[in-house]
Amino acid sequence: MKIVANRIVYYVFSGVLVGGSLVALAIFGLKQGIDFTGGSILSARFDARPTPIEVEQTLAPLDLGGIVVQPVGEKDMNIRLKELDEPTHQQVMETLRSSYGTVTELQFNSIGPAIGKELRQKSTLALIIVLLAILAYVAWSFRKVSMPIQSWKYGAITLFSAFHDVIVPVGLFAILGKYAGVEIGTSFIAAVLTIMGYSINDTIVVLDRVRENLQRGGGLFEDIVERSVQQTMLRSLNSSLTTILAMGAVYFFGGASIKDFALALIVGVAVGTYSSIFIMSPLLVTWDRWDKKRRRSNQGKK
Repeated sequence: MKIVANRIVYYVFSGVLVGGSLVALAIFGLKQGIDFTGGSILSARFDARPTPIEVEQTLAPLDLGGIVVQPVGEKDMNIRLKELDEPTHQQVMETLRSSYGTVTELQFNSIGPAIGKELRQKSTLALIIVLLAILAYVAWSFRKVSMPIQSWKYGAITLFSAFHDVIVPVGLFAILGKYAGVEIGTSFIAAVLTIMGYSINDTIVVLDRVRENLQRGGGLFEDIVERSVQQTMLRSLNSSLTTILAMGAVYFFGGASIKDFALALIVGVAVGTYSSIFIMSPLLVTWDRWDKKRRRSNQGKK
């Protein structure tokens, strides 16, 4: 199967995915959970404390949105929920007591968001610094293969890969938030950062094989890129498949609080594997052709 030769088809498919994700994000936005918006915290003591997963499953029929359950000590639990009115608060307590016997309410208060504006700003700044550092590092690592593509372009493609692989699950969660009420919280942020790291690693593996084959020399640039992709394809597919299988088990058999984390990783890893094989390396060839066309155009003007 020729990949580089058929790159336009893959570009169109990725364009549809990314474009659709951006449109969904712009129209629907992301439905923020209590980590971003704040809500209520219920502290309760159980005679025989259940597991956090059991509590989440017990309260799920009440349609309370995202729930965060944290064990405290030997018998207590802190349950973070959306802002509750008094009837819903009493309904929660009745549900817990009917399921677990004696449950003593220790505290019920409104709380602010766990992820505040200042933390979001600092996290964004840190992310920008990290991405610039990755760009500089990749450009330095590929400095010995600056022809026919300059080394900094490998770094630019790596960053584009990270954006490509992150924006698709983000767009999916915008749609799920609109039509299924799925909220994002700290677990979703962790999933996005994990996807970004996985994406950068997978892309660099393929680009590094391009670098090795360029240093050996021989053949057209397009053929070298094609050979490099074919040599690394099986490795990328195998490593991604094992990750997806593990996350699939977490999604189907884990608790409700980690389902969204698992789903985001499944989608992100699948998209990342596709992009590292079918998009990022062929982009080198496309960029090289653009540069050659531009140089010919400039020479013609002279």
